Amino acid sequence: MTGHRPGRSGPSPLDVSAPAPTLRTVPSLPTAPTAAPARRIAAAAATALRPVFGLGALARVLYALLALPLGLLLLALVPVGLLLGVLLSWTAPGLWLLALTVRGALAAGALNRALTRWLLDETIEPPPHPAGPRAGARRRALLRSRAGWRAVGWCLSGWALALPPLVAVVAGYVYGLLLLAHPVLRHWNVRTVREPDGTVRHVALEIADISFDPWPRFLVPMAAGALLLAAAPLLLRWAFRPYRWAARAWLGPSAADLRIRALEESRALAVTDSAATLRRLERDLHDGTQARLVGLGMHLTLLRELLDSGAGPERLGTVLDTARENAHSAVVELRDLVKGIHPPVLDQGLDAALSTLLASAPLPAELTCALPRRPGRPVEAIAYFCAAELVANAVKHSGAQKLAVDVRLDAEQLVLTVRDDGRGGAVVGAGSGLSGLRARAGTVDGTLECASPPGGPTVVTVRLPASGLRK
Repeated sequence: MTGHRPGRSGPSPLDVSAPAPTLRTVPSLPTAPTAAPARRIAAAAATALRPVFGLGALARVLYALLALPLGLLLLALVPVGLLLGVLLSWTAPGLWLLALTVRGALAAGALNRALTRWLLDETIEPPPHPAGPRAGARRRALLRSRAGWRAVGWCLSGWALALPPLVAVVAGYVYGLLLLAHPVLRHWNVRTVREPDGTVRHVALEIADISFDPWPRFLVPMAAGALLLAAAPLLLRWAFRPYRWAARAWLGPSAADLRIRALEESRALAVTDSAATLRRLERDLHDGTQARLVGLGMHLTLLRELLDSGAGPERLGTVLDTARENAHSAVVELRDLVKGIHPPVLDQGLDAALSTLLASAPLPAELTCALPRRPGRPVEAIAYFCAAELVANAVKHSGAQKLAVDVRLDAEQLVLTVRDDGRGGAVVGAGSGLSGLRARAGTVDGTLECASPPGGPTVVTVRLPASGLRK
């Protein structure tokens, strides 16, 4: 049985010897390119929402929500400690309670500085921490600490400064989201209004007897909510301005603390620089000048032996020439070492020293010097070394074609300006050597400013106090 029914022609469905049917590929209809526009719309929406709901904006919202409860908690605790401490101040426990209250205020200030750094992206330097070798000294240091009492003032007033950011969050974000979602929330936020004539209406949002529930009126609160959300980040930044200013003033170091810290850093830098200079001099003398002098002594000893042995004039002349070359090299190296400490040309004034410096520069250099009186010797030396370093940097790294150096006195300050037409891009602290120059200028309470946009020009200005002016 083959499965072939009579009356029909063609191969049987069960006949494996029959040829396989031919498949034809039907071209697919073109589809609309919807994926790319959808991606573009999503990217545009993400870009528009990032200022409102980005990590930075949400961090500020979180800080605004935390600042007021934290401020109220401190307002409840700190006055209690102050009151009990003052009432018991004639006893040792009362003094310790006052000191612990100040210590707690300092800890609260540290917490606020950490939150400000994490959530507001603003770093507030910590003030000096009062300390002492013993318990009694630590208590006296806390009670006399200006930073501690400023922190107490912050604990008593910080809650008031936290109110504007919270109001900005409620007005911008909360009401903005509620108004934007009004078409959805109107179905649940319904209230009943009974008119004087006895009629009853059910409304969700009504202003001046105008209901914004039906279409298209609910577009008005939606637009208002969108505007509030768009303005919320700006409102929050403005609301945080007094808070930021007060946090820096109450929780950060005072101007006197910053001055003391700068003096300590400049003193440490001066000590480090002096030690490095002494090590460099020791190394240069040991490796260079000392070797030359040892060689000179050996050649003089050889010359003595040759004289005793009756050597000829040619041999004696060769040894004498070598000894003279060693002596000359030692003198040159000693002069270079002296120049590294204090260039002798500075004795003639900064104008002459800079002229000599620029005369040996491989680039065309222009010097403008307007110094009616000479500054003090330390300031003059720092200005010279800063100019030498800046000229060397311009020659090595900037690709400049010409230099200009300007020195003048401005309001009892020595102002040194070095300008080149190089490629620019110099940044203080980026391995350019400018950070070291800024630190060196800071040892005499000076400053260094650098303006170096990409493509140039580079202008570096060093300002030094022209103390001890000389004629």
